[in-house]
Amino acid sequence: MYDLQTRQRALSLVDRGQSLSAVSKQTGISRAAIRSWQIRIDPLPRMRGRTTACPRCLPEPVAPADSASYAYLLGLYLGDGCISRHRHGGYYLRIACADAWPRLIDRCRTAITAVRPGNTVCLLQKQGCVMVTSYDRHWPCLFPQHGPGKKHDRPVGLEPWRQDIVDAHPWEFVRGLIHSERCRVTNWTEKIIGGVRKRYEYPRYFFSNASRDILRLFTDALDSVGVEWKPANQNRAVQNVSVAKRASVALMDARIGPKY
Repeated sequence: MYDLQTRQRALSLVDRGQSLSAVSKQTGISRAAIRSWQIRIDPLPRMRGRTTACPRCLPEPVAPADSASYAYLLGLYLGDGCISRHRHGGYYLRIACADAWPRLIDRCRTAITAVRPGNTVCLLQKQGCVMVTSYDRHWPCLFPQHGPGKKHDRPVGLEPWRQDIVDAHPWEFVRGLIHSERCRVTNWTEKIIGGVRKRYEYPRYFFSNASRDILRLFTDALDSVGVEWKPANQNRAVQNVSVAKRASVALMDARIGPKY
């Protein structure tokens, strides 16, 4: 129902860094329609040759300029991301974001653009989720724990420059992990007080991951910001961390925010 010129105009606004919501309000086109136009079988032609110099490949390597966005993107990558080599060279960074959280998709896209200005980001629709995808020859430089196989089958650590970023932006790092792998639930119990049965509800956070190294990075960051946690279900292949203390849950609610 939209001509080619209208589609190209909407996509050009997105490519300049505007969110899907902003472009939708400006053009009157639904977010779903704009997202569908971004889907490409192979996004490489739109992505190649539009990147900036890699900060880790300079004669004197430095950290990414937007270190807060990098800390958030690192959390997303460790939770639900992967890097894969393209058959013609270079690499794809892919972050899986559920369709149920369109605001998370926008935030992930914004973080990638902030870390690698000039890169194009494409949304590849899969069953139940969107793969937020960006091509770059230097993704392994920025995520050096990349390697063959699954993350939980190999060591995952932070080099000094990345540890410095996480130490400087622990909440952004925790937010990325929680947004990728979190479950916030409301537990309840009943007590009889004065002969009356009353129901009490209390929220809590769970973080699940099969990698003990990633769990350790998560709990180290929680320790640094004063969030109390405890392990749960440690006999299972997928390990869980629980945050249930009222003050810690309130702190997480205030600093993490919903996915939307």
